[in-house]
Amino acid sequence: MMLPLRERLKQPGIIIGDGAMGTMLLRRGLKTGECPERMTLERPEVLEEIATLYLAAGAEIIETNTFGGSPLKLQPYGLDGETEEINRRAVAAVRRSIDDKAYLSASLGPSGRMLEPYGDTSEELVFESFQRQAKAIISEGVDMVCVETMTDLTEATLAVKAVKSISPSIPVCATMTFDQTPGGFFTLMGTSIDHAVKGLTEAGAEIIGSNCGSGIEKMIGIAKAFLAKANLPIIIQSNAGIPTVRDDIATYPDSPEFMADRSIALMKLGVKIIGGCCGTTPEHIAALKRAVESLRS
Repeated sequence: MMLPLRERLKQPGIIIGDGAMGTMLLRRGLKTGECPERMTLERPEVLEEIATLYLAAGAEIIETNTFGGSPLKLQPYGLDGETEEINRRAVAAVRRSIDDKAYLSASLGPSGRMLEPYGDTSEELVFESFQRQAKAIISEGVDMVCVETMTDLTEATLAVKAVKSISPSIPVCATMTFDQTPGGFFTLMGTSIDHAVKGLTEAGAEIIGSNCGSGIEKMIGIAKAFLAKANLPIIIQSNAGIPTVRDDIATYPDSPEFMADRSIALMKLGVKIIGGCCGTTPEHIAALKRAVESLRS
């Protein structure tokens, strides 16, 4: 019997997250530029397979194929009218695969719009878009919602607040993507880690950290910065390095063993949840599990 997530977070030890969704979908027929969420409607068995593979690899948190499932993000593909169906089916597909053997986390990514005054989209419209997605996700039953790969702190906090407006009790994780600059770590939109910690915490996130980015080496520094400022559990989900692209195929350099080895530093720092982002696979998660077990023993 799994503990409720909030209780599990208070227990000692690392929680292992899953790896990339997009990488796995591309290996199963998704074409570059296609809408990943369309796969949920047309080939839900693929989502079940991916969840099963990550569960077998040792992941304790497994995400849904809903990263781009907000109506604003689906609109360019003509799928905004399918928002509820896409999100509900994506959750159901993972649940069929994992039952109660892992925590089910619903992914919620950027809207793809630029907020005013830099762009033409209002905060109200973005909030309502995230709210609609969150309502569909939560109605199907999830253990947590992960707002991820955010670069605009305002958008990230709108997403967290939208989820909490639907269900004040559901645990919300929020991660942002940082680049290293001469002045420290900042998102593309100029958010520092200090500001991210303050903004995400005040919005109601209960787990915060970083995902995506340029590889696990940089994530060690990012983790240190978060741990120095935050009083919440920290999550780190790194890419498998910076990819090279040939014929529209991205190849990531960091092997499962390399990432697992570097993850030991994250564990020793006190990062609570460690998983993978772009380029990572069940093999990366299996290597991470071996590293966790080795450290425990």
